[in-house]
Amino acid sequence: MIRRFGESVKNDILYKRRPGVYALLPIGENLLLTHQNDPKPEFQLPGGGIDPGEHPIPALHREVMEETGWIIDRPRRVGAFRRFVYMPEYDLWAEKLCTVFLARPVMRRCAPTEEGHSEFIVSATLAVDLVENPGDRRFIVDLIAGVIA
Repeated sequence: MIRRFGESVKNDILYKRRPGVYALLPIGENLLLTHQNDPKPEFQLPGGGIDPGEHPIPALHREVMEETGWIIDRPRRVGAFRRFVYMPEYDLWAEKLCTVFLARPVMRRCAPTEEGHSEFIVSATLAVDLVENPGDRRFIVDLIAGVIA
């Protein structure tokens, strides 16, 4: 069973399933995060939706590049969670199926290519306070605690 984080399911809403991939990207004692300006400013694990017909690993590489400008190596699946949310940028109620990977940031290739995103390298402990998504936060806490190695 996949753990659920965030808002409770609303029985009167029809949710569209939206699979996505997200990355824990440690750099020493720090983490590489993305900051998204719209629809509301927030720090997040880099990642996003898997396009139709796209495999999760290429999607992860693409999303990390778009949101941080970094190339990653050796992604390894460490878990998954789901959340039920309204996505105003798509005018969509979604059941987000979030698969989380641990990967090694190799090199910053360019500035983020996705409009409204910025990359930040912050201490892992600060990242716990910065990210708003409770699923992202749980995986960061597990990484710090050594549950994810």
